[in-house]
Amino acid sequence: MSNVQKIHPMDELKKRLESILEVIPPHSKIYYIDYPVHSNCGDLLIMKGTETFFKDCHIHVTRRYSVHDFNDQIEIPRDQIIVLHGGGNFGDLYEAHQKLRENIVQHYPNHKIVILPQTIFYKDQSALRRTAAIFNQHSDLHIYVRDETSYQLASENFSNCKVNLIPDMAHQLWPIQVKHSPRKEKLNFFRTDIEKISQQSLISTEQPGDYLDWPTLYNRYEKKLIYYISKGLKKPSTRAISQFLWMKYSDYLVNKAIRCFADYRMIHSSRLHGHILSCLMAKPNVLIDNSYGKNSGYYRIWTHEVNTANMDSSSKASSPPAPKYMETTATV
Repeated sequence: MSNVQKIHPMDELKKRLESILEVIPPHSKIYYIDYPVHSNCGDLLIMKGTETFFKDCHIHVTRRYSVHDFNDQIEIPRDQIIVLHGGGNFGDLYEAHQKLRENIVQHYPNHKIVILPQTIFYKDQSALRRTAAIFNQHSDLHIYVRDETSYQLASENFSNCKVNLIPDMAHQLWPIQVKHSPRKEKLNFFRTDIEKISQQSLISTEQPGDYLDWPTLYNRYEKKLIYYISKGLKKPSTRAISQFLWMKYSDYLVNKAIRCFADYRMIHSSRLHGHILSCLMAKPNVLIDNSYGKNSGYYRIWTHEVNTANMDSSSKASSPPAPKYMETTATV
């Protein structure tokens, strides 16, 4: 009888992030750009996972900038690697972040630039061609993506870039352990934005339990403070203190989400990071797809082996992801 212990799927996903060290070696000096300053805790989980990765791997963050305080007049020393925040805002759904990403690639042609794992989605092919024209002019641009569809799109269109497929940066937070015992049965953590699917409304009428989303998790006073911090980041005189406050306050916001999820025995979520947070907490969860297949694509390649996670077969995106066609370690 074998005594070999099988590695936990979440340990394996966290381990896969180490491939980033081939591009950002330990002890590198970096500028970390486009970190989130808003109430979407999914992005905050990515940020906390990213910062934990930098700390664990001895990567030195020289400067941090958000979309509120970065401008292309900033002089970045040549020995610094430019590292752009990961997530799901690569494409033409979230203009401010994509514009920042493209401006950086254009204005820093002699720096190594690394885009941490993203989901890529374009409604407009002309917008995709514009991005490709900018990116393919850069000689040292590395793009990490977190699903097969994004990998295929990036490989086909960003031919002069190095494209790699790895999980979301939030996996660096594994494991999130809480001593709090659930008091309630079920949380329906459903999207209320442009990425929700039409079937979600039908699902909502059939599901018992409490209903929340990232915008409703935080009260108006908590969101008001985020607004004032973001305003402070735009002013040179208050930028440093605003950034310090945000790093502390974002810990509070993430911990509030963890406490909320800990209160329920299981999570039913159409938010990808509702699913990922549940997996990080080893909490039973069922994932519903979003409007363009991001959730099902992520589950299929990364989290389908996590024994606490399942995909809701009754949900279907309007643009489902392509079938599996490659190994997860493929590199271009």
